[in-house]
Amino acid sequence: MQDWPAPIQPGAPAPGFALPAVNRAGVVSFDDFRGRRALLIAFFRGLHCPFCRRQIVRLAASQPALAQAGVETVAVINTPVERARLYFEHRPTPVTLLSDPECSTHRAFGVPRIGFLAADSTEPPQWPSRASMERFMEARVNPTGELSQPEQPMAANDIMNRKDGFTMTPTDEKIIANHGTQLAGHVLIDRQGIVRWAHFEGLGGPEDIGRFPSPDDLLAAARELARSNGSSGSSAGPQS
Repeated sequence: MQDWPAPIQPGAPAPGFALPAVNRAGVVSFDDFRGRRALLIAFFRGLHCPFCRRQIVRLAASQPALAQAGVETVAVINTPVERARLYFEHRPTPVTLLSDPECSTHRAFGVPRIGFLAADSTEPPQWPSRASMERFMEARVNPTGELSQPEQPMAANDIMNRKDGFTMTPTDEKIIANHGTQLAGHVLIDRQGIVRWAHFEGLGGPEDIGRFPSPDDLLAAARELARSNGSSGSSAGPQS
């Protein structure tokens, strides 16, 4: 099976990163934030994921409240920068978007991805790193409530893309082929570069695919971090 690190935990130092920006000039690095402001970094699949696209919109709506709580917001998307720029040129967002077509930053933070067991494997399944394809195909999701009924995750993705009028490009198809089993994550890092809160998609099973933290969840984590900084500067926030 694939070699993939465990999800990063509160109390751990956040890995450094430097990625090309989608909706601003140049490269954005972790050092741009360290010592200045806390950072919420959200990791997403490529633009082919309608639930990820919706969460970016929610992050944009949450950004003013998060900024007031002292938190900067960035989103890392698993899409080449040229393709991402074309898409967000017509759907601008105030959230700083970073391009990571190889999922290198997802990996560094241990954002989970699904690894499927071979059909003839006798190894016991363990979601998500050693998943049963049969179990995955049995799962039904409707994370945003927009579907008429819960659907298998891949079918839900296709239905929502048709609903949005999203046209898949060869670039999107390549990302799916290389990183189609990538899950998403949200990580809150304090000014000293220590992880204080984290939420990773789908850890409860394939039925949790597409379920992301709500604006209230994110703001609660940010406010807890602010309280911790105000009291001792070292307490870890809650983990989901």
